Amino acid sequence: MPDDVPQTAASDLNSRWPESLRALRHRNYQLFFAGQLISLIGTWMDQVAEAWLVYRLTGSALLLGTVAFASQIPVFLLAPIGGALADRFDRRKILIFTQSSMMFLTFILAWVTLSNRVKIWHVVTLAALTGVVNAIDLPARQAFVVDMVSRADLVNAIALNSSMFNGARVVGPALAGIVVAAIGEGWCFFANGISFLAVIAGLAMMKIDRPRMAIQGSPLENIIEGFKFVGKSGPVRALILLLGLVSFTAMPYAVLMPLFADKVLHGGAQALGLLMGCSGVGALCGALTMAMRKSLKGLSLWVAVSCAGFGLALLVFSFSRMLWLSALLLVPAGFCMMIQMASSNTLIQSMVPDRLRGRVMSVYAMTFMGMAPLGALLAGSLAHKLGAPMTAGIGGVVAMVGAAVFGSKLPAIRSAAREMIVAQQIAGGTPAQEMTGRVFTKNGDDAVVSDPDTLRASSNI
Repeated sequence: MPDDVPQTAASDLNSRWPESLRALRHRNYQLFFAGQLISLIGTWMDQVAEAWLVYRLTGSALLLGTVAFASQIPVFLLAPIGGALADRFDRRKILIFTQSSMMFLTFILAWVTLSNRVKIWHVVTLAALTGVVNAIDLPARQAFVVDMVSRADLVNAIALNSSMFNGARVVGPALAGIVVAAIGEGWCFFANGISFLAVIAGLAMMKIDRPRMAIQGSPLENIIEGFKFVGKSGPVRALILLLGLVSFTAMPYAVLMPLFADKVLHGGAQALGLLMGCSGVGALCGALTMAMRKSLKGLSLWVAVSCAGFGLALLVFSFSRMLWLSALLLVPAGFCMMIQMASSNTLIQSMVPDRLRGRVMSVYAMTFMGMAPLGALLAGSLAHKLGAPMTAGIGGVVAMVGAAVFGSKLPAIRSAAREMIVAQQIAGGTPAQEMTGRVFTKNGDDAVVSDPDTLRASSNI
């Protein structure tokens, strides 16, 4: 039952929202969803415009990778600190601070661009500062989901977050292509700055009444504890390592999109918007597919298959020299990438204890987002020597190899994962039917599994 909904009204709310949108019955999540959707459209406009600005100023694949590196390497270095903060302090207040800071930095970029003062060092510096803020924002935002919805709606909320992210990914690049071609990159940056107001307003209007857990030990001890949990938890470790591999080798293809749009496919800013938009369409379809799921059944297999599918689509894309075919191939690439990311996120969040959520999600962000800059730098260097198509093709092959290795270890991963998920359902004292297909009840102070065959029955996670 939603934490912020009286019991007498629960049935009315349940009937008001379809199953695929059930997380939206929480008022706090409604505010978050609406604000983030507007803000993310601005963010995607900003990313496409920034890539095109760098390419217009320098014409360099290496500098495209350098800017991406500068924006994301702080996440790799500082996300554990962000995770510790997310577990110690009010996550809503942390997000208000980080979103306000990113708005300020975006307005600076808009100003230097619109006043024709912009240099490449401006872009690199502001990208790095935004990355520092992101290192605090990402773990808090990932962990904040469980503060807005009940555990029973966590799977749906994560899927809706992905839908929101990729819905914006469809609209944002398309708008950016039009705006950049018509009036320049600066107005995309300005629109992104304005869009932050929506998410800040939504956060300010929320009422979060969940008590913060007392965290013992020093901040350094807290950070180490998070790393130890990931290191000792086989399923979490395997999911994060696969995400890190794909993030390092395959996902940097997006950094090379300006090169594909201009040099390979002979288009321009509008072609770049089309390519990014088509990838977003596929990712949106993947997120909507996840939103319609009611349980964790089969998600580990989805991770392996989607990772292999992403690699295959990227490999075939690297051989295309026709704009329409390249755009078409990015649809399954985006779909598979999103299925892997959302499935991994859902499984990890279902296995992690609440008191460690911020720190574990910081390792997730550090690996998934933090490896991207290293991959972007490598991709830029390889593209400079081998060309963008060869670089993208290599990334696709590595993703398929990683999927094969992960798939070979699925039986062991499933066994350990279902035990961790069951343990968290018992600890939470909440119905676990959606998570495992069985119901758990509380008997006094002790949580008891109502069916001794639960672990065996949930072997198809």
